[in-house]
Amino acid sequence: MTSPVSGPVGTAPGAMDLLRLAAVGSVDDGKSTLIGRLLFDTRQLFDDQVAAVADASARRGLGELDLSFVTDGLRAERDQGITIDVAYRYAATPTRKFVIADCPGHVQYTRNMATGASTADLALVVVDVVNGLREQTRRHACIAALLGVDHFVVAANKMDLVDWDDAAYRKVAGDMVALADRLGVRSCEVVPVSALHGDNVVEPGDAAPWYDGPTVLAALEAAPAGGWAGHGGAARLAVQWVLRRPGGGRSYAGMVNGAPLHAGDTVVVLPAGRPTVVTAIETFDGPVDGAPPGLSVSVTLADDLDVSRGDLLAAAGDLPAVVTELEATVCWFAERPLRVGERLRVKHTTRTTPARVTAIAHRLDVNDLELVPADELADNDIGVVRLETAVPLAVDAYRRDRITGSFVLVDEATNATIAAGMVGPPELAAG
Repeated sequence: MTSPVSGPVGTAPGAMDLLRLAAVGSVDDGKSTLIGRLLFDTRQLFDDQVAAVADASARRGLGELDLSFVTDGLRAERDQGITIDVAYRYAATPTRKFVIADCPGHVQYTRNMATGASTADLALVVVDVVNGLREQTRRHACIAALLGVDHFVVAANKMDLVDWDDAAYRKVAGDMVALADRLGVRSCEVVPVSALHGDNVVEPGDAAPWYDGPTVLAALEAAPAGGWAGHGGAARLAVQWVLRRPGGGRSYAGMVNGAPLHAGDTVVVLPAGRPTVVTAIETFDGPVDGAPPGLSVSVTLADDLDVSRGDLLAAAGDLPAVVTELEATVCWFAERPLRVGERLRVKHTTRTTPARVTAIAHRLDVNDLELVPADELADNDIGVVRLETAVPLAVDAYRRDRITGSFVLVDEATNATIAAGMVGPPELAAG
């Protein structure tokens, strides 16, 4: 089943062969088991990895392999049977390569889930058909969509526990498609699976003759990929390091995002607003005429300007806004509430600056997907806030550029990251 707005997931022309995906959903819905099954059935595991999983399963008194242990590498995770940290795994098929982030489902570790989804092209949403969409499933889907993930593949898991009932699958599929539409997700493919037994994960199963769609693997192989750093349409390079060149002169290192950057392009150094021209671009492998989004490079400029870490080089014809006040969507992760007047540090691209919360406009109700009035944000709340920064920031709306449109909030006393922020309010379709 796919979203009636977007149509089915299809292969994007010219898509990169690397898909970054984040497995998300509520605790105990089977994310780790599904990822383990994907890796096991596609023969991505070495013999010693399978032996380690077998040993861990035996210590837990299990009679068969517990494939969730493939990604649950921390001892505490295996002891408790939950995912705590984000586990990254790598896989390859004849069609493409995958970077898989297995994100924790427990509400206590939502900040880790946001980390895993922040660079994903696609969210693999796992839903237990027995329990349906729970609040944490909706929260994860909301965060993934707010972070710019606009393709969902949904595994309606544990179909074996409902005897592969068509109605149970359609209930989950209808709820997920409706949620994806409200969140502005472009495509949502829902696959009935049993991660425990492997049906419809890598190979089609015989238990659901009423289903004729793709397996999870087939849906992942067909999904568009490679755009997480290139949604902007205008070149950006946040200066991470100033390099002194032998014999004199300087070059400026950072990662290109938004759009390709070419030698000869006119750029503006922000926030100062000084224009100049890129005269050369170099990579680890040598000089290039142009650099695509996602590539780390050093650039040489025609003019001897005062450029330092934290400055932004932006394509002259399409500049970001330079602001000291901004409205943003914030995912709050601290146990103490966020209140107006709080002083924090903003880490935006390569620039860090003190900031003050001047207003809390709304909180997002993740069940109804409605913005409601609020005067504070509690742990794991998503809300709209206004910030005032000590120094100017060059920002794009997050929907336009996931790099220059994002930031984190840091506690000045503990240096802990306590929030993820996206420039602009959330974009939600009418219910």
